[in-house]
Amino acid sequence: MEHIWINISEELPSISDVHSFLYASQGGGVCVFSGITRLQTNGRVTEKLSYESHKTMALKEMRRLADVATERWPVLRIAMLHRTGTVQVGEPSVLIGVATAHRGPAFEATQFLIDELKKSVQIWKKESFLNGEEEWVSTIWQDTD
Repeated sequence: MEHIWINISEELPSISDVHSFLYASQGGGVCVFSGITRLQTNGRVTEKLSYESHKTMALKEMRRLADVATERWPVLRIAMLHRTGTVQVGEPSVLIGVATAHRGPAFEATQFLIDELKKSVQIWKKESFLNGEEEWVSTIWQDTD
């Protein structure tokens, strides 16, 4: 079985499927981050988020990030999963999970992966607010070369 699970799709797998994948590593430290659509952004009530991606480029970049994490930390397994389409308030849009032998590297690698995903992966987010306003969230892309 591959030790890196990367995907972009309209639906995320269940959190139990992600845990099962990570737990199969037999590691002692498993960390999972779930990014959820929050109710308010800068004082405005959020109705929903919409995500689009350049899937081929985004998957390639996600794989590169997973490879970097594997080089920096003693990673046993990585899950990097992101949704596209509409994500309602309270629903997850991204799941990042890392299994390592100990908790410290699992926390560090998970934070690295979510932070870098937001900086360099070709996924765009539009926020729709209850008052009818919509705006694309600006992304400051970082050069990864």
